[in-house]
Amino acid sequence: MKNVRKIIEIDEEKCDGCGNCVISCAEGAIRIIDGKAKLVRDSYCDGLGACLGECPQGALRLVEREAEEFDPEAVEEYLRDLEHRKTVEVHPLPCGCPSSHVRTFQNNGGEIRRESPTERCDSALSHWPVQLNLIPASAPFLKGADLLVAADCTVLACPNFHRDFLKGKVVVMGCPKLDKAEEYLKKFTEIFKLSGIRSLMVLEMEVPCCAAMASIVKRSLEAAGKEIPLEEVVIGVRGEILKREKMAA
Repeated sequence: MKNVRKIIEIDEEKCDGCGNCVISCAEGAIRIIDGKAKLVRDSYCDGLGACLGECPQGALRLVEREAEEFDPEAVEEYLRDLEHRKTVEVHPLPCGCPSSHVRTFQNNGGEIRRESPTERCDSALSHWPVQLNLIPASAPFLKGADLLVAADCTVLACPNFHRDFLKGKVVVMGCPKLDKAEEYLKKFTEIFKLSGIRSLMVLEMEVPCCAAMASIVKRSLEAAGKEIPLEEVVIGVRGEILKREKMAA
């Protein structure tokens, strides 16, 4: 049944696909499709506008128009279906993928030298895997770690990534634009609940879609009920540090 009511409207011309609105919508009414935020179904949107303040481009607004009534029961069924599909999608193959085998190295924190262009620079990587989607929340290297959350592109942009950011830290990597923000939110929440993380650094690019990483981490801390020292570092596309500041947990 349709009635005139408040509902979210998305301006696709302004939308840059950052995904912040997806994270803030508890009903899952908004999804990133073909790089743009879209309203999945009118009946999934409660019209309260919790997502409005999360859009850095001002692409969201509340309008009054004829739309299906908000259906909380349909939302519950929809969210259960999404959860089931995620479980099926990430179920490991019986043979096991080598990329998902947890390994810890012994050279973490070793001196990293860069005295000449030809001299070898030792790796500061302390573990494997590094992609967030492949790391179990119970991985031993996460216990009591100083955690570096690095957006994928930062590793290429930063010429001294190992020396300036990775040394002495455990790293998890991902892309908040290409991967599913909901899965990141769930994984980080599990990590923060289980692992006793000591400190957090979020390393992200200056491009708008990358800013969702810090937002995901903060929301995961709230969901886990944890307060952990958090620093945000924004890297320019040429590798320069554009912003470095402590963030309220």
